[in-house]
Amino acid sequence: MNDSLSAGTIMITGHGGDEIEAYLARPQGEQRRGGVVVIHHMPGYDRATKEIVRRFAELGYDAICPNLYYREAPGAAPDDAAAVARAAGGVPDARLLGDAAGAAAHLRALPGSNGRVGVIGYCSGGRQAVLAACSLDLDAAVDCYGAFVTGTPPEGFPLRITNLVAQLPQLRAPLLGLFGAEDKIPGPEEVAELERILTAHGKDFEFHSYQGAGHAFFSVDRPSYNVAAANDGWERITAFYAKHLGA
Repeated sequence: MNDSLSAGTIMITGHGGDEIEAYLARPQGEQRRGGVVVIHHMPGYDRATKEIVRRFAELGYDAICPNLYYREAPGAAPDDAAAVARAAGGVPDARLLGDAAGAAAHLRALPGSNGRVGVIGYCSGGRQAVLAACSLDLDAAVDCYGAFVTGTPPEGFPLRITNLVAQLPQLRAPLLGLFGAEDKIPGPEEVAELERILTAHGKDFEFHSYQGAGHAFFSVDRPSYNVAAANDGWERITAFYAKHLGA
């Protein structure tokens, strides 16, 4: 644990060469280390997400969160930017991949990088983390209750997305999945389907479901926060990244 760190807003090159906002946190010191791309949840690039970025820096990683809604609403408050993005159907998958690739490239170019980069996402970001791990050169991925990795979005769902069943055979990185047993999106049946698909294709993964926890149990600023599930989840994330990224 390293509580001496630097953090702040920077600009990085994302999809299509666009300059987008991102939040970067780095531990002090010269030790070589891995990096973590944090993909924010549907409510956006908010204070709680930036706290997660800083927590990874405290754990010894360079960590970055690209603002996926920057193009729609530069400078807007997180809730306002999220509303604009939802009204537009959400972040297109191709653009997400370009922004995540840009964030990973930025981490690998930092002094002290050991070249290994993981990705983690929450809520809609969990699905996007799995998508990134199927498509990009990453070393580890964490899916925190990502909706519609499997399953089908209901009629009227605000995001124009499909599930990732067709992409899952191409999963390129070890995957840690953390889910709430009381969650509805994804529900236990969707998690079981994901487990069956990954097992059938011989993928490296581990899943944990928490009894009594619903969706967004990591969200410290929301009623859904579940202390026991979040604390155990953080321990598992810490061990998983230490194994695959080094710190």
